[in-house]
Amino acid sequence: MSTSTKARRPSVYAQLIAEQKRLAASASRRTEIAGNVRRITGVDLAFPDRGRTTRAAAVTLSYPELELIDQAVAEIPTRLPYIPGLLSLRELPALLAALGQLSDPPDLVLCDGQGLAHPRRFGVACHLGVATGLSTIGVGKSRLCGDYRLPGPARGDCSALEEAGETIGMVVRTRARVKPVFVSTGHRVALEDAVKWVLACSPRYRIPEPIRQADRLAGDRS
Repeated sequence: MSTSTKARRPSVYAQLIAEQKRLAASASRRTEIAGNVRRITGVDLAFPDRGRTTRAAAVTLSYPELELIDQAVAEIPTRLPYIPGLLSLRELPALLAALGQLSDPPDLVLCDGQGLAHPRRFGVACHLGVATGLSTIGVGKSRLCGDYRLPGPARGDCSALEEAGETIGMVVRTRARVKPVFVSTGHRVALEDAVKWVLACSPRYRIPEPIRQADRLAGDRS
């Protein structure tokens, strides 16, 4: 890497962070879903070819049956390196491509990743929602930021994820005595409703079924 490239990198990162902060103001924390929810899409990504390719999967299930309706996979060259806190900028192009291949837009999208529970309050679920206008929820497998007390052991037990005096998400036990997930608002879904949707989409496994199926599809090399 040249000296000039190294010198440019901090300024580029600063620009990306500034863009994140600007867009974060557009993410709605209120539930604004119009009509009945009948189509819920889960999205997830993989990075084959040692990260040179970004592979996004979108799987749409019927609600409340949680039966497969549609699915799509998009692969594009990876445009940004792995930068903690800026992952949505790396992931968004492929996610948009996968969603664009679905026959119909979903009523709700569950993202494998954070929403509001992000250092700048703009994780991938927020970014995807703002970019598309879709209602989105972030479901993280691990904590990115904030503090919490472990929720009780029963399915449905929750505790607040907080940072600087603000509740930025909920730690939710989707299965009894199994590690919780980290639920946060993405766009156009209030936190209380986000928790309800995640539990409703997790009848058997720790991970909500739409995301679980998207994860399997994203990792399928066949």
